[in-house]
This record gives sequence, C-alpha cells and structure tokens, in this order.
Amino acid sequence: MDADLVLRPRVDGLLTEVLADPGRLGELVQALGSPLNLVLPQRLAENAAAFGAVYERHRLSGTIYFAHKANRSSALVRELAATGCGIDVASLGELRHALAAGFTGDRIMATGPKDAEFLWLAARVGAVLSADSAQELSALAGIVARFGLDPVRVMIRFGGFDSPGVPILSRPSRFGVHAGELPVVLDLLEHHRKELRLLGTAFHLDTTGIEEKALALEGCLVAMSAALARGFAPTAIDIGGGFGVNYLAARPDWERYTTELGRAVLGQRPPLTWQNHGYGLRAEGGTLRGALGLYPAHRRLAGADYLAELLAHESVALGRPLATLLLENLYDLHIEPGRALTDQCGLTLARVAEVRTLHTGDTLVRLAANSRDISIEDHAVLMDPLLLPVRRGPGAPAAVYLGGNLCLEDDFLTRRAVVLPQLPAPGDLLAFVNTAGYFMDFAAGPALMQAEARTVAVYPAAGGWGWCLDEQYWPGKGDRS
Repeated sequence: MDADLVLRPRVDGLLTEVLADPGRLGELVQALGSPLNLVLPQRLAENAAAFGAVYERHRLSGTIYFAHKANRSSALVRELAATGCGIDVASLGELRHALAAGFTGDRIMATGPKDAEFLWLAARVGAVLSADSAQELSALAGIVARFGLDPVRVMIRFGGFDSPGVPILSRPSRFGVHAGELPVVLDLLEHHRKELRLLGTAFHLDTTGIEEKALALEGCLVAMSAALARGFAPTAIDIGGGFGVNYLAARPDWERYTTELGRAVLGQRPPLTWQNHGYGLRAEGGTLRGALGLYPAHRRLAGADYLAELLAHESVALGRPLATLLLENLYDLHIEPGRALTDQCGLTLARVAEVRTLHTGDTLVRLAANSRDISIEDHAVLMDPLLLPVRRGPGAPAAVYLGGNLCLEDDFLTRRAVVLPQLPAPGDLLAFVNTAGYFMDFAAGPALMQAEARTVAVYPAAGGWGWCLDEQYWPGKGDRS
C-alpha cells in the first residue's frame, strides 16, 4: 500500500500537550486498563463559547443545548453546568444524570422517545419538552393534570415538511410530526392550555446539507405564524444539531484516499480495505456504482462556522437572511450540538495485544479494545490513530488491519488498512483522537465480558496537564498557576 495514503487526524489545543507525553499516557493505561478514555471538559466550554460568539454577531438570543447522548462523561456535563448552556436529554437516565451534575430543570430540553417515567420527571422539574407526536402531548397533559404540576413548555418537533413541489426531506425522520399535521397538534394544545404552553417549533433532520436545513427553518417560521394566528404566543425555534466536525488535518489526504478507494473497488489497484470493502461503492461491468457511505471527514464548514453559514443563508421565499428573519420576529434560536461541542474534547487509548501476519500476507494488529469501545467505523468516519511506541526506533511505514478483542468476524476498529509510521509491537499504544463525540462510549458495553473503558478527565495544570477519574472532576480544576 502507498505510504502516503494516510488520513492524519486534526489535533489542537490541550490534546496536543497530552499526546506529547506518551510515557505518562502509558502509565495511565497500565494503571487503569485498556481501552482508556480521556476527556477534556474545559475544551467543551470553549467550543460552546465559539457558538455563543455567532449568536452575538447576529444579535440573537437563545440557548445552546448540549446533546448528552454524544458522551456519558460526568466531567463534561458538570463543566457545562457551570456555563450558561443547557442540556438536551433523550432518556430518563440522562435526565437524572444532568440534574445530579448541577443542571436545573429550566435549562433542560427533553427529546427522544419518552415513557411515562421520563415525562413525569421532565414535567416535575420544569424541563422543556420537544414533542414527537400528538399522543406524546396528550400523555404529558394527562400527567400534568393528574399530579397538579405547573404547565409544561413544549416544542412541536417536525420530522417532515413539503414545500411546493419539492419534498425537503430526502429521508423522512421517524421523529416528529409532519408539517401537514400541525392543525391537529394545535387543536390538541388549545384543548390543553392549562397543562401545556407552546414555546415554539423545532425540527429533526438527518443531514449535513445547509440547503435542507434552511428550508426546514423556513418551515418552522411558517408554523410559528400559523400558531400565532391561532392565539398562541410561541417565542423560540430549535434547529437541532448536525453542525459537524472536521476530523482530518489536510483535505488532500481525504481526496487522495477516496479517489484511490474507488480505483481499488474497480480492481485498478490493490485493495485498501478488508476483502475490498467499498464503503457503499461497488464495481459493475467495469463501472463504479453506488454511493460513498462515509462521513465527510474533512469539511470546509463545521461547528460554529457551519451555524454562521446557515444563519447567513438567504431565504428563497422571504428574500432575507435567516438570522434577519429570526431577529425581525424576536424569536429565540435554540440549537442542540453534540458532536460539534465535543470536538477536540477527548481521545481513547488502546494497547496493542498481538501482531501477526495472515496467510494473505496482510498484517493484523489485535488491540485490547473493540469496535464497541471505539465506534469510529460504525459512524462511518475514517481517520488514522496515532502510534505511541514503547520503544522508539527505526522502522518503515506499515499497513495494518486493526482487529478488536471480541470473538466476532466483524470486530474491526476499521475495515481499511491503516498506514502507521512503523510496525507496532505488543505493548505499544494507539491513540484514537477526537473520540468524545459518539465514538468513545456511545456503543460501549460488556460484550463477551470484556471490560468497558474507564474514563479520566484531563485539565490544564501548572507545568502541563493534570488528571483525575471522571467521577471526581468538578468545575474549577485547571489553574496552571
């Protein structure tokens, strides 16, 4: 394999300092086991501040709700509780975790599938509820009435819109109601004015496309007008998440690799992946078919910059930028970033357990971790881990496959061959960077009774960085003095 077919990860801030001390990282893994997650809580607050700066430039008000499902860390949630941000919880467990970490109910947005227990606690603490259906609203109203609770603020979340002749959603969401159901939902809210208070509208889109999101935001503006005409007083629009992360250091790496992947699928060069897996591409009669099913790991716009671009987008129907329309109507803008808020907020370390050559001549590196612990592959993100060898020495670049510790054929941390600067040896560490958003614990579990990764929190300290167990971290750590 070509030695230049690398996908170098983007690393900056405190992560750079952490990776510059492999000896200390090795000691942590020796003491706490492999895999090991490291989270950087203060970087989360910095990322939130970057989103806040976009609000200030556009003179907008509203709340940044962290999508809790991106990471289970207590340290991250506690650090965020010390800021002006809110938190988006999608289960009873996440709600309880947020409350225990210091969030008050008025700073919590409850989303996702909801059972009666989740609805009761959300209503009891005064959380905002983003409703997916009329049935959910009816159940909530019943709980409020039965227990004599204060009226609950609700958002009508849309999972589908139709503009004239143009379906906005290419993949309609299973969450939320269709815009065509709005009159029925407003009838229900009118019937339950004592129990439910309409705060605004929201949408859920599984896309990174600005055009689609802009049209959905326009759809929410139309729905707000319809609610106003019915005598409601909504004040907020929630545009969800999906602001993205730029994972790679260099765009040419991404372009070169995806080009060569297509050539490999066509048989024009040796395979780059296990059994020539095409990530959605296939060869038919010498022609490349299908679509590349990968996250765009190098992006021109991501995070707060993506939000700025969306707000500057001009409405086709109304002829003004979306930020202007929000400001003219005095609407609050709520967002729910998960991946984008956790950018550069963590890494996962895995120890090399075995290195062997297969009968095909390929090299398989088995790690003391698995694809559930580090679920980059499941989320269709391609980026290289960093090799932290126990003993540094001369060595040529080596292409290896990274297998996990589960007795399953599909337990690959990545199905592509990864080019490392040298052949690793048992005891070496691989550092998978930028895993805090969905990759380090979203899918983790004790399959085959393998131990789950422990998590430590890393913070700036005098002379470099300090650490503590995740559950021992509280805001206020991190003075370098």
